[in-house]
Amino acid sequence: MLKKAKRFLIGKPLKNSELKDQKLGILWGLPILSSDAISSVAYAGQEMLLVLIPVIGIAAYTQMSNISWAIIGLLALLVLSYRQTIDCYPNGGGAFTVARENIGNLAGMIASAALLVDYVLTVAVSISSGVEQLTSAFGSLKAYSVIFAVGLVILLTIGNLRGIREASKIFGIPAYAFILGILIMIIAGFFKLASGYIPPEPTFVGIAQPLTLMLMLRAFSNGCTALTGIEAVSNAVPNFKSPSSKYAKAVLLILAVIILVLFGGTALLAMRYHVIPGVNGTMLILIAKEIFGTGFMFYYITFTTLVILVMAANTAYAGFPMLISVMAKEGYVPRQLNERGDRLGFDNGIIVLSIVSILLIIVFKANVGNLIGLYAIGVFISFTLSQTGMFIRWRNQKGEHWHLKAAINGFGALVTSIVVVIIAVTKFYQGAWIVVLLIPIIVLAIHTIKKHYLSVKIQLKIEADEYASIHIEAKEYENKVIVPIESVNKASIRAIRYANTISNKVTVFTIAIDEESAKEIRQKYDRLDTSIPLIIKVSPYRKVVEPLLRFIQSAEYDYQKDDIITVLLSQFTVNKWWQRFLHRNTWIYIEEQLLKHKHIVVAVMPLQLKDDNLVLNSQNRKNQEEQL
Repeated sequence: MLKKAKRFLIGKPLKNSELKDQKLGILWGLPILSSDAISSVAYAGQEMLLVLIPVIGIAAYTQMSNISWAIIGLLALLVLSYRQTIDCYPNGGGAFTVARENIGNLAGMIASAALLVDYVLTVAVSISSGVEQLTSAFGSLKAYSVIFAVGLVILLTIGNLRGIREASKIFGIPAYAFILGILIMIIAGFFKLASGYIPPEPTFVGIAQPLTLMLMLRAFSNGCTALTGIEAVSNAVPNFKSPSSKYAKAVLLILAVIILVLFGGTALLAMRYHVIPGVNGTMLILIAKEIFGTGFMFYYITFTTLVILVMAANTAYAGFPMLISVMAKEGYVPRQLNERGDRLGFDNGIIVLSIVSILLIIVFKANVGNLIGLYAIGVFISFTLSQTGMFIRWRNQKGEHWHLKAAINGFGALVTSIVVVIIAVTKFYQGAWIVVLLIPIIVLAIHTIKKHYLSVKIQLKIEADEYASIHIEAKEYENKVIVPIESVNKASIRAIRYANTISNKVTVFTIAIDEESAKEIRQKYDRLDTSIPLIIKVSPYRKVVEPLLRFIQSAEYDYQKDDIITVLLSQFTVNKWWQRFLHRNTWIYIEEQLLKHKHIVVAVMPLQLKDDNLVLNSQNRKNQEEQL
């Protein structure tokens, strides 16, 4: 049943040779890897106005426009910088790879931790913002915001588990629909103004206060959320068709042009139409209503805005699994995160991203205002480390026009480091402190994992003299086998029979909680008419492994220092997955504990149980035959 549902939702498995068919071109690569940056049009400008309007009133619109152009300038600088990163690091990994190779392992770990946090927040913020756009147009749905948000994350998860290529088709068209809708709104908005339309003057509560540097910095830090997602293209270069670097740079350039037009255009519209985002609606929805009324285009903008914000989360689904797979390959996170699933995507990374994002949405109640304080600082830390790494690379390796390239990356590192400080200071009490605290914790975890993998590698490495030692005659010793059993049944008898074929020194071992239980199992065992000894140990504290280990090391068992003991565990396997939870599965704990001892080999003798219905029907027929 589960397999059929999986095939229906995800599709049939793909061969390794089909991986090349999963690669992206410009047409589908743009919406998949750029939706995060494109979607910022829906909330970056609004977040600036929410800071400025309550303090400086109508002057907020002019200041928002000025800040928007500063952000666009920063966008251009980042695009130039990341085009150079794509050329130098076509195998992906972005800031993690650049920082690790040019600055050091610690810098790489910090960059990766910052990016991982940012990708998770991208999903949480984008989905929550999309739901906010929906509830802005349909207020009666607001009470179900968290449910809608979690449902959208689940849909994204399923879509991405279907594979890169299919996900691009599912999520690509809505992104282009949003771009088209905003372009139409910008053109229609300016045409309406040119035709003589005068927007109504807004009403501001309270007296405007003086403009301060801290206020501008707070608005700027909110607006910088528009730049999240720029790094996704450089992180996922291997997802593009060959030549992957060429396609990735083209997507990055097109993205910059789109952001310039959409972000700049909506900022100018907000300045001219004087909309006030808040309880009455979001900035884009209010502008659309002012321009189109409540006709078709109003609902078109509402719907496509919701969809693009959901698609923005999909940028994280393209970047997070690729980044974490590169880290897994290098041993910084569990190796399983580098394994491809049935549809050749990094399924484990996709699932991890979804689970953590859902937890964030639930904890912060799908509220963009609550989440926005955590946002952007992580990605700007990675920007800074990436640009610094590239600057050091040009300084060390030189090459053609290296002075110009170093100047671009050096200036980029300086500007983005200043932005990191601005965001950290202005958003510290809004939640940025959580990210500031979380990144070192993630770095510590990454470092611990890397240390473990290095330790395992050293311990498993074959030394020169060990290559010849395989031919040395091994010391002769008896193959001793212990078969622990819970009771005398088909599974335990099967294990005892098998043990008798591989050794003439077999011992059956069991634990009883009291003397009465010990007597009962002895009586059942004696009916087997076997010469194999049964050792019963009474364990009033219900311990299992400790008595077994004490027995092995006791004089009673005649254990020698160099002996290797095989412990053969009998275990029945159930027919349905849920049935596993109905049994104690003691063998799992016993195996885990015994494997800590190098002189013990653990083997499992399975007995596959049949379907419950088949067994019960057969038994009923047998009972009926006996009655006849």
